[in-house]
Amino acid sequence: MPKRFRLTRRFPVAMTEDGYRRLKAFAAEAGLDEGEALSFLFENFASVIDQDNLAHRLRLFNAELDDRKR
Repeated sequence: MPKRFRLTRRFPVAMTEDGYRRLKAFAAEAGLDEGEALSFLFENFASVIDQDNLAHRLRLFNAELDDRKR
């Protein structure tokens, strides 16, 4: 029996413009709204990422973070 889809949590999120555009594009391609797309990504996180690539991309993002906040 499929799990019932309930949105039980709401939280304020700050995103970069690039990140939000990618989220909207992914959601549209998948036929989901942005909240459903985020739920899908995080519920299936381990199967939708490449662990080695994630570590590398996270290091790059953290290195640029201070400059991007200005």
